[in-house]
Amino acid sequence: MFRIYTKTGDKGGTSLIGGARVPKSHIRIESYGTVDELNSYLGMVTDMSGDQQASEWLREIQDRLFTIGSVLAANPGKEVKMKLPDLHDSDVTWLETRIDEMNEVLPEMRSFILPGGHMASSACHVARCVCRRAERICVAMQEQQEEIPAIVIQYLNRLSDFLFVLARYLSHKNGAPEIPWRARI
Repeated sequence: MFRIYTKTGDKGGTSLIGGARVPKSHIRIESYGTVDELNSYLGMVTDMSGDQQASEWLREIQDRLFTIGSVLAANPGKEVKMKLPDLHDSDVTWLETRIDEMNEVLPEMRSFILPGGHMASSACHVARCVCRRAERICVAMQEQQEEIPAIVIQYLNRLSDFLFVLARYLSHKNGAPEIPWRARI
């Protein structure tokens, strides 16, 4: 029987792919934990969306997030025995294409919008914020000379743009109004 618990992390450490032990507070663990959190929110958006096309797109993105998680979980500079998936420039282009497709059917944005209006849109905005946090952590890794492929940061940056547009798209598809931000003067 496979057991989910190993007890090897009971003292606050964990292993990277490749075997190195690091504290669970290590920035590399924070990075892929945040990507995992983002992936979980995308599952929720998928379940709420009511849109088959958006659900298919999100499942594709969830696969890419597992790829990013494996890259972030790998011990940099150490040869790993298993073949890890990788991210490609075409994955970023794919996001840009989906953004352009959604923008074709959306009304022009004339003001900042508040998150809300529909459960799926709201959940999508939460996912966007988590995505931005994942991106910030990856940038911090880079600043701390932690090895991280530039495409990971580029993908997360574009994904947050995608999630903003997807939130608007889901509101539109579900007949929910966008809530414009009105600055108090």
